[in-house]
Amino acid sequence: MFSKRAAARRRRAAEPDVSVAVARAERRLEKHSSTRSSSSTRGTRSLGDAVAYAAIALGVCLLLFSRRIPVHGPEDFAPMRRAGRLAARALAHVEPHVVPGVDTGTLDDVVRAFLASRGARAATLGYRGYNHSSCISPNEVVCHGVPSARVVLNAGDIVNVDVAVVTSEGWHGDVSRTLFVGGRAAANVAARRLVDTTRDALRLGLEACRPGARIGDVLEPIARRLRAEGYGVVDRYAAHGVGRRFHQPPTIRHGAGAVRNRGWRLRPGHFFTIEPMATENGSVETATLSDGWTVVTADRASRSAQFEHTVGVGERACEIFTRDDAR
Repeated sequence: MFSKRAAARRRRAAEPDVSVAVARAERRLEKHSSTRSSSSTRGTRSLGDAVAYAAIALGVCLLLFSRRIPVHGPEDFAPMRRAGRLAARALAHVEPHVVPGVDTGTLDDVVRAFLASRGARAATLGYRGYNHSSCISPNEVVCHGVPSARVVLNAGDIVNVDVAVVTSEGWHGDVSRTLFVGGRAAANVAARRLVDTTRDALRLGLEACRPGARIGDVLEPIARRLRAEGYGVVDRYAAHGVGRRFHQPPTIRHGAGAVRNRGWRLRPGHFFTIEPMATENGSVETATLSDGWTVVTADRASRSAQFEHTVGVGERACEIFTRDDAR
């Protein structure tokens, strides 16, 4: 969920700004280096040089640390299972309400009430000014569809419902599914193929998820499956790390990162989402509506589908935290 631009803003807010310190340190290095070269004393490093080098080293270390992928302990799997299970149940709860004639604002109310009844809330509620408990994205909406009483679903539409929760324990689960409005039979052949292929692509990625693999090994079969059917793989909006924070490193690009044996290596304790977004006609160009959130395909005609799970890398396999046990 959420765009490159938003992710960059979050990283800048979370990361220490080391650029000023580094620039000052470099200026001090230049000053002291020139002083040293004109001095008759050679082979000795001034205190100023030492401080400058230390400042640069500290700045680089802070920057690298702030982008490090968190590694969670074995004790963190149980609360993540609870968060993932709650997100999955919230999505399953809203699915029967996705019928012709319903507006997306009503569906959002269903999600909000369900979570409140279980002592939890949506992670999206209040997130960077977003005031809804879900993202609901019909047809040409790629992601971040803002629920509204003015957006009414019709038979034959496809719609992605994305639910992210934060439990009373402070852990996050994030899941989405693209649904058929009025049932599968109401959708045309092209819509069914888009949805089925995107679901299958996520399955292939999950099957490739294991400790020791690289993230490219997970993403490559997803992109290959989608592209084989002529679909675009949206890269501007990325999957992400998750845990006690809604969004944290790593940032996962399903298109650019889809190369085997490339990318960071999966280690036990890594928690993240996998959430391919596919578009018809092979185009990945998008536009954002005036609400600042809703992302649509650039031609406003090509439809999009998305499926998402939150996973954790265990000692022997990847665990799907957001699997709905009832399915």
